[in-house]
Parts: sequence; structure tokens; C-alpha cells
Amino acid sequence: MDVTLHLAQDPEADALLGRSPLAALIGMLLDQQVPMEWAFKGPATIAGRLGTDDLDAHEIAAYDPGAFAALLSEKPAVHRYPGSMAQRIQRLCQYLVEHYDGDASAVWADVGSGPELLRRLQELPGFGQQKAQIFLALLGKQLGVRPKAWQDAAGDYGAPGSFRSVADITGPESLAKVRAHKQERKAAAKAAKKKA
Repeated sequence: MDVTLHLAQDPEADALLGRSPLAALIGMLLDQQVPMEWAFKGPATIAGRLGTDDLDAHEIAAYDPGAFAALLSEKPAVHRYPGSMAQRIQRLCQYLVEHYDGDASAVWADVGSGPELLRRLQELPGFGQQKAQIFLALLGKQLGVRPKAWQDAAGDYGAPGSFRSVADITGPESLAKVRAHKQERKAAAKAAKKKA
């Protein structure tokens, strides 16, 4: 995997996301309750604090939990909830070590279909259906992982020409469109709540 992503809007962080399947998965895991760019910059911040230019699932899985939480809590914190996110990242890495020998790309490397890939992604700790579908769309749209029926499995996020999620961000202009889409959805949900 060696592509140019623009999710963190930071060249160094985006370069790591583009070459490291584990960094991309961790960025996706962090993408909740914080701005997208902050979430996807997280893997590069973690790597820097570990003193490396890449992330290793074996190293993170075996890291002392208290020390790993402290690493994520250093200013600026990797996430709004660094302690709980440290636990989630370690659970993800432990799962990858147990099921894929620590190789994040093995989650999708030999997959036969979109539905199978969606199932594998949903089995990852911290990946519910929506997060799994968004990551599946990212794999298909930007990373060239396109098993049979991947767009159907990704749901609305797999639709070509849409601006719904990180899967559709290729630069500042598309980031603005995705952000506008999310704001429209929030406003619609708020309006529906008021009617209820």
C-alpha cells in the first residue's frame, strides 16, 4: 500500500496513512467525536511519540496499558478521550496480532467479496457497521481494494461521486463538501427530533 491520502490535511501524517494499513485502521478508529483531520493525524502523532516512522501492531499490543494511555494523553492529546482510545487501539492491535499475525492489510488482502470484507471489518474491535462501511469505501475508492460487490457492501458510502465520508476526501475542496454533507445530516436529525 503506497498511495497519497489527504485525510489529515498534513503531508507527513497523510504519507503514513498512505503507506501503513495499520495507521489507516487506527485513524478510522479515532474518527469519532473529534474533527476528521485530528483523528487521522493521530497515527503519525503516536508513531512520533514511539520514536518510529511506522506503527507495529505487535509493539502496540504488548505496550504497557498505562504507559500507552499516557503517551496518547501528552499535549496535544491524540484524541478528546485519550485514555479510552488508547484501550481501543490496543484491543484492535491485539486482535490483529491474534487473527492476522499483526498484519493489518491481511484483513483485506485475500478477501473474495465485498460482503466478506465488510464482515471482517465489523469483527475488528471498535468497528461497527457504519465505521466498517466507511473504511470499506475508503479501501475501494482510494486504495484499490475492490473485491466483487464492494460498493454494495459499503452502502451509500460506496456510491461514486458522493461526498459522505472520509472515503471521498481527496483534498481541501472535497473535505469542505464532506463537512457540508455532515452538517446537513446533523441539521436534518435535529429537525426530526424537534418534530417528534
